[in-house]
Parts: sequence; C-alpha cells; structure tokens
Amino acid sequence: MKNELNDLTNTEWMISTKSVWLEDESRARIIQDVALRFQEWLKKQEDKDILLERLEQPLPSVLLSTPPQRDDLKIQHPATFAESDIARLILFFTKEGELVLDPFLGSGSTCIAAIGTGRRSIGVELVDKWAGLAQERINRLKYTFQLPLLPDNGNSQQTHLEATVLRGDARVVLKSMETESIDFIVTSPPYWGILNKRADHKVKAERLSKNLPTRYSDQHEDLGNITEYDEFISSIGVVMRECFRLLRPKKYACIIVSDFRHKSRFVAHHTDISREMEKQGYSLEGITILVQNSKSLYPYGIPYAFVSNVHHQYVLVFRKPSVT
Repeated sequence: MKNELNDLTNTEWMISTKSVWLEDESRARIIQDVALRFQEWLKKQEDKDILLERLEQPLPSVLLSTPPQRDDLKIQHPATFAESDIARLILFFTKEGELVLDPFLGSGSTCIAAIGTGRRSIGVELVDKWAGLAQERINRLKYTFQLPLLPDNGNSQQTHLEATVLRGDARVVLKSMETESIDFIVTSPPYWGILNKRADHKVKAERLSKNLPTRYSDQHEDLGNITEYDEFISSIGVVMRECFRLLRPKKYACIIVSDFRHKSRFVAHHTDISREMEKQGYSLEGITILVQNSKSLYPYGIPYAFVSNVHHQYVLVFRKPSVT
C-alpha cells in the first residue's frame, strides 16, 4: 500500500509513533546508570550538599522504567505493572513499617513491592483467580525470604510484616476498614473496556500466541466491563472515595494510568481520572512520567494515519488535605 502521509520507511514510522522521545537515548541510559550508582554512593556520604554543588546535574531528567522479568504466575495476568516502580513510590511516600493499600491488586505487585521495602500492605481484588494468583506469589516470597520484624519504635511488641489479600468488590470491602488507618495508597485501576476489544497486533503477539488470558473477567462487578465510559470513571470515583476516608490526613495516593485509543478516539484517560480524584477531595500535587522504553513497537496506522505507540504511563500524585 502506498504511503500518502510521508516519505518514511515503516521502521522510521513506528519509531516516530513512540509516545516518549529522548534527545539522545543512548546517552540517557548511560546517565541513568551513573545516577543510580551515584545515589547509592551518596547515601554513604556525610557532606552531601557540598558534593551536590560540584555537579551540574547529578540526576537525569528522565528515569526509565526497567521492570524485572515477569514470573510464571504474574505473566498470567493481562495487565500488570512493575514491582520496581511501585517500590520506588513506596520508599518515597512511606516510612518502614507503615501500611500501604492497593484497592485493585491484580497480580499482587503492590504487596510484593511492600514486602521488599519493609512495609505492611493490604490489597483488594475482585476476581478469585487473580486474588489466588496474588496470594500464591506472596506466599512464594515469604517462603523464599524470611520476612523481617518491624522496628519496635518504642512499642512493647514487634509486629510481623503482613501482606493481606482481601477478596471482593473494593466498593464493598473497603467500607469495613478503619477510617484513617492507611499511610499510602498506590494502584493502577482497570482500563475500562480496553481489554475487551478486538485483539490488535500487541494482543496477538504477546497474549494470544502464548495462550494467555486477555481479559480480567466476565463478572458484572468488574469495572472493566462497564459499557459507558462516564459511568466507568464514576465507579472508579466510588472506590477512591472510600480510599479517601481510609487515608490518613496529609498522606498520599498515587494512581498509575495510561491514555489509550477507543476506536477512532484517543482518550486522555489520565485527565479524566485526575478530575474524578479531585471531586472526591484529593489534591493533585503533580504528575510523573514513567517511561516504558522496553516495550515493543507495533505498526499501528501504517500507511494511513498517525496512531501512537503508548510507551509511557502517568503517575498521578494526590494528597489528602489535613482538614476535610
């Protein structure tokens, strides 16, 4: 078919549809590697401020997401995110031993990341299959690594590090939890009906060819099965309203989302989620771009039109005000 839009080759076309452009990709990788080693070294130094003054830019402007390889259980779930990225957020927004909540647990990434960073965690998952998978992954980790005890912090008893999986609809399950008992919320909600549409290049190559599931579930309670987009966003809001009640004042909630295409429409999903979160009382504090540079490129739109290869996610950072 004749390319009537430009003079690019198919390979050049695909590269240009990546949703994140770096000025010099190879240099960015080198800078990130140096920055990570620098951070480790810096932790050991006493006079950090003086050292920072000597460096023009000790940290890169762009941090790439470099997820570990998915294990045989995690790969079963059709929509996962990296424990390494969640761990980074947990380390920033909590102290050791604090309690983390994920109302859409999925394959259990948040609980795995919490265990690895010395935090307690609670995850809620609607679908029995995925709740069981998450619990099995957690059990594996507990079997492989003996969980540490939390610091006493002046209390008379030490508490075991816990990762609890609650099965059921988050809109119901969260109602039974204690108000202002959570120190940090991090989650990636369902992506509306994006997993229910006809299989594209990516789904065929990464899921169907390996006989892996492509949907969360067929359950009516599954938010991903809601037909109308506005109703779907409102339902996310119902869950996050309960999360707002559970979150301690001045504590944070991070929502990890991607934009997506629905038929001919490109949906700025992160904007709609942000507005809904603000309706529920949260204050939007900032947005972090999570670059997924290891994702595969697919020939969407060639040779007719521009269709983005979405290679980044948004980490939407919200805070609960001190007075509500």
